[in-house]
Amino acid sequence: MLRVVIPACVGLFLLTGSALAQDSFGVPLNPKRPLTPEEIERKKAADDAYRAAIQKIPDKKTSADPWGTIRPAAPAKSKPPPQQQ
Repeated sequence: MLRVVIPACVGLFLLTGSALAQDSFGVPLNPKRPLTPEEIERKKAADDAYRAAIQKIPDKKTSADPWGTIRPAAPAKSKPPPQQQ
């Protein structure tokens, strides 16, 4: 009986040990603190600068296909008439 219980307990411990290691036990690793007014201003200025930089990027031009006018248009695929038996 003991030969079955001890390996089962060890296996259970090994399976749950990694899950328990991921818990912070009440210690926040990334605490959310309120931002100071200076940080809010800095963040707003960075967002405004980002928006201004995005607006300065020119629109993407259409691709230039040098063979576009030379290639014939794709022929329309026609259905063969149904055969009667």
